[in-house]
Amino acid sequence: MKLIITKNIIPIILLFFIFETSFAQDNLISISQAATKTGANLYWDPLSGNGVFEKNGHHFSFRQGEKLVLLDFRHLAITDAPQIIEGTVYVTENFISTATKLFEQNTPDVHYRVGAILIDPGHGGKDPGAIGSYTKNGKKTTLNEKDITLKVSLQLADMLRNIYPDKKIIMTRSDDSWLSLEDRVEMANSIQLDPHEAILYVSIHVNASLNKSASGFEVWYLSPDYRRTVLDEKVTTEADKTLIPILNTMLEEEYTTESILIAKFILDGLTAQVGEDSPARGIKEEEWFVVRNANMPSVLVELGFVTNEKEAKLLDTPSYLRKLSQGIYNGLVAFVTNFERSRGFTISQ
Repeated sequence: MKLIITKNIIPIILLFFIFETSFAQDNLISISQAATKTGANLYWDPLSGNGVFEKNGHHFSFRQGEKLVLLDFRHLAITDAPQIIEGTVYVTENFISTATKLFEQNTPDVHYRVGAILIDPGHGGKDPGAIGSYTKNGKKTTLNEKDITLKVSLQLADMLRNIYPDKKIIMTRSDDSWLSLEDRVEMANSIQLDPHEAILYVSIHVNASLNKSASGFEVWYLSPDYRRTVLDEKVTTEADKTLIPILNTMLEEEYTTESILIAKFILDGLTAQVGEDSPARGIKEEEWFVVRNANMPSVLVELGFVTNEKEAKLLDTPSYLRKLSQGIYNGLVAFVTNFERSRGFTISQ
């Protein structure tokens, strides 16, 4: 989603920086208790320390140890920083009050929607990706990552096109062709969107390890510690140069938060489909090229380990690949539903 810069936003940002609140040491409560108290849905990622309260179409994004919070992915406010005490995240009454004031506001009139989903089957052509094998009835079968990712991606794209005929469902490749990482990212960043539309980037891969017992699926997102420039040139020429770092941080934090939510929904979807056959290895952060350079919420899914003989057999089974596609699909649909409804967009039936 593009950050909308208006004449009203910049003064609001400056006001929040001028009027910094004092920190209250008393009456700390855990973020789970804060969510119950405010009636908000809580999304918390312990790896990055990022969290979101969602209620009445509003999003209150925060990070452990930081006073800056992001309101509806558009405005900055300053409140007491969440802090970790003996492994639990605590916030103050002032923090809760800031969130409550946001939730009591009318839902924004702007309607956001996901306009495009880009599916990126890893590797292809001259690049086979990870290679594994398994033996059945004395016969050795060799598997290439590029083939597995393409099969899952094609099924996923078909499912998404059926439920979202009004959205652009795009694949970086639909056959055994080779694209550079730069080609894939350029394709993602060049997709045209209407105002208030977002694009999601899902890169699909298969894992490998020297440890033949390693198994399981996992979902990666860009580390919040990595800093990138995500504002387009038009915004940077129109905005006050002193505010560029602030505005860039706002949009970058939005991408990170949404990427974490996508990762969580996809991991839950995969767990429901194949959790009895393969262990969930969790949500992880890394600076993969495709998620590092795509200017949008983006995740990288590892379907399993082709170097694990048991899992290789599963990854060569059509019914299992269908379950993997279904798991990713369910996760994406859950995210899109949450995103569009909470941002005030009514999904047509």
